[in-house]
Amino acid sequence: MDDRAFKEFQQRIKLADGSNPFKSLVTSIIFQQIHGKAAASIRNRFLRSFESPIPFPADEILPSSFPWFPTPDMILAKTTEELRSVGLSQRKTEYIQDLSAKFANNTIVSEELDRMSDETISKLLCSVKGIGQWTVDMFLMFNLCHPDVLPVSDLGVRKGVALHFNTGNKKDKKNQIILPSPDEMRQLTEKWKPYRTLGSWMMWRLMEIKTVADD
Repeated sequence: MDDRAFKEFQQRIKLADGSNPFKSLVTSIIFQQIHGKAAASIRNRFLRSFESPIPFPADEILPSSFPWFPTPDMILAKTTEELRSVGLSQRKTEYIQDLSAKFANNTIVSEELDRMSDETISKLLCSVKGIGQWTVDMFLMFNLCHPDVLPVSDLGVRKGVALHFNTGNKKDKKNQIILPSPDEMRQLTEKWKPYRTLGSWMMWRLMEIKTVADD
């Protein structure tokens, strides 16, 4: 095992913040499918569109560690047009509104997440518009710090597993490497249980891939 990669993993877990799942999930939606700097700029404008009890620093992109975040009710009090004015797309606005509504009506209760299984959390969060299994897996790994998560849909992990277990000899008609299927990944990594989160991290590092956890 790469000692440096393991130490990076330990440090990342130490910095994990599972205290505000709502904040983590809204941020994940904002960052979906756009460059990190652009997403950070939108998040900055999003936060500054609310009245915070903590003064915002002037002319500075607010870091992810900024200690205040709007509540679901505060977000729901804004119109779609107001939310879109900070740079959110129509779809992401709808996703954030749906997530806010589910927290506001206690469909999702932050304090209960720690007592739920990965499967139950996945089913619950995937009921939110715009949240799929990959987003849930990242949330489980890097916010709730669950130790045995295998993100089978993540391309970097799939490539790492193919390389690590030497399955790259399988090729399609176009001579492209056939990556392992979700079931094959679960079978190949069975020996990693109950530490597949660490194993997945090592696959990213094996492929030298920057992950959502590095933001």
